[in-house]
Amino acid sequence: MSTAGCVSVIIPAYNAAATIDETLRSVRSQTHRTLEILVIDDGSTDETADVVCAQAAQDSRIRLVRQENRGVAVARNRGIEEATAELVAFVDADDLWAPEKIEKQIAALRKAGPSVALVYTWSATIDAASRITERYCPTEAGDVLERMCFGNLVGHCSSPLVTKTAVLEIGGFDPSLRARRAQGCEDLQFYFRLAERHHFAIVPEYLTGYRQTSTNMSSDLLQMRRSYALVADEMRRKYPRLESTVALGTTEFVAWALERAIVLRRLRLIPLLGALLVSRNSGRAARILIGRPLRGLARRLRNVLRTGQRGTRPMPAEFPRFLIGDPDLDAS
Repeated sequence: MSTAGCVSVIIPAYNAAATIDETLRSVRSQTHRTLEILVIDDGSTDETADVVCAQAAQDSRIRLVRQENRGVAVARNRGIEEATAELVAFVDADDLWAPEKIEKQIAALRKAGPSVALVYTWSATIDAASRITERYCPTEAGDVLERMCFGNLVGHCSSPLVTKTAVLEIGGFDPSLRARRAQGCEDLQFYFRLAERHHFAIVPEYLTGYRQTSTNMSSDLLQMRRSYALVADEMRRKYPRLESTVALGTTEFVAWALERAIVLRRLRLIPLLGALLVSRNSGRAARILIGRPLRGLARRLRNVLRTGQRGTRPMPAEFPRFLIGDPDLDAS
């Protein structure tokens, strides 16, 4: 395959047989056709490889790479090693792309100039049936280092298009977090290290569907908290002038974790995270921050009720228009 204008799409997959077929269809439907699609099977014990091979029989752009289970960071790094294109895009094996995603990101990257190494998009959070539950629409671009110290601006790893040169400069993803039983914030660390060297750009459209379920890695809240703490420590060491920003971001992360614990009904974690949140704050500030996850839960419940009133509508197989949005959903 010629690498001129090519994008290497890297899909780490572990026991993803239930979702990767839909993910691959969304990648194959891209209007930018010059793709190298690398599925890194990270030691799956289900039918993941069979599903991928069935798709590869229909589309020669797909290549399956198998390895022993070593975690998502190693799987993504293996994809980077295998990639032949100058541009790389990551997508998790349960997430989805709108057809114009890569085309619009390439256009934004060309328009932005050489200081930009990463282009991300707005995202819609989807459930197991591919229905929108929330939307994420940040606005920051350019020099985003300080903003990244506050938290994960990009949101997840299925959104960005990145130059391979920039990825190699920072050494890819850090596998040591998994070794320290702190897997989960590899993407935040990756974006932080990129932001130290390069500017970011954004396509302000809902072009990425991020699936969030009770079995996601992000739902292991104690592991996520350990992971965030390690990345935050790196930020503090490198940029002590941003200590207050990192501290506020850590508080926001704990508030997010408390909201997730409520949504997932992790009853044991709710008092633990609530106490941790209060210990970081006092008085009125703590009451406001504890109220935030409760308001988030109420918002989710309203969206579920509204979706139920209209009838549940799974996303069509070709992954198109559900990301255009439903004006009745509460996006606040």
